[in-house]
Amino acid sequence: MDMPGRRGAIQLVACGFAAAAIPAPARAQTRAWPDRPIRFVVPYPPGGSTDPVARLLAQDLLTRLGQPVIVENRAGAAGSIGTEAVAHAAPDGATFLFHTSVLATEPSFKTGLPYDVQKDLVPISLVATGPYLLVVNPSLPIHSVAELIAFTRANPGKVNFGSAGVGSSGHLMGERFALRAGAQMVHIPYRGAGPSINALIQNEIQFIFDTIPGSRGLVEDGRLRALAVTGAERAPLLPDVPTIGESGLPDFATEFWLGLLGPAGLPEAIRTRMADAVREALAEPTVRERLLQLGLVVHGSTPAEFQAVLQRDIAEWRDVIQRAHIQAE
Repeated sequence: MDMPGRRGAIQLVACGFAAAAIPAPARAQTRAWPDRPIRFVVPYPPGGSTDPVARLLAQDLLTRLGQPVIVENRAGAAGSIGTEAVAHAAPDGATFLFHTSVLATEPSFKTGLPYDVQKDLVPISLVATGPYLLVVNPSLPIHSVAELIAFTRANPGKVNFGSAGVGSSGHLMGERFALRAGAQMVHIPYRGAGPSINALIQNEIQFIFDTIPGSRGLVEDGRLRALAVTGAERAPLLPDVPTIGESGLPDFATEFWLGLLGPAGLPEAIRTRMADAVREALAEPTVRERLLQLGLVVHGSTPAEFQAVLQRDIAEWRDVIQRAHIQAE
């Protein structure tokens, strides 16, 4: 005769031994995620181009994940402080890094970092990309990229371009442009994007690579002249501005990106679910429209797709940094 009570007791004991045999980290991974508030670490101060995108995404993810997503600005050391915090965080799905394509330049540009971009971080989602805008002072007799290249070649070492500082995206784009154009140009670093734009308006420098939101208003009121956007296609916010390929420099299409990463060791299930949630959030019309107004192209990739982009960019920027002999100050 069966004895249900005894059989049930034996099954419970067996289950208890089986659970004890599972390592603690594995048991932790089986818990429903997320089971606590989530942090998006932005390694830059509030404002700028990165912070508002992170906050827009975080607001939408609250309803999808059932937990608040808190944006934490941890600026300092050109983004390294916030990046280190995530690289050394527990891989439990509570801490993520919302960074830009500047991250892809770090392995070649910065030495002595307390983390390894390729070993200590894992890509989750390529959120959005955007082209740079090549702008000049309107007093120059230059109306195309082809004319700018001819001008720089005719005046070697006399054409200056500005940026927000050594190693900034504007600096690296300028050096990449100089290498591709085969011209000698002088880089003038400033303490931020604002001062470099003011210097261009004052005709202290001849051109800069900026974001569309940063210079669009100045272009529309005639204080700056836009020669090209660096994307493969024209930008919806500036449809009359040609691509850099159309304007005289083919095979140069370059865009910056905004993406979400986590600490190495993050369970695959969490990476996949977060990537899916981001993709769903980016499909919302209000979210897409806001990002389009910021001059961005919406993506929402898989972790594998973002990994491929990161590896490609690390290799491409390593080549530029080495050929241009760029060193951190």
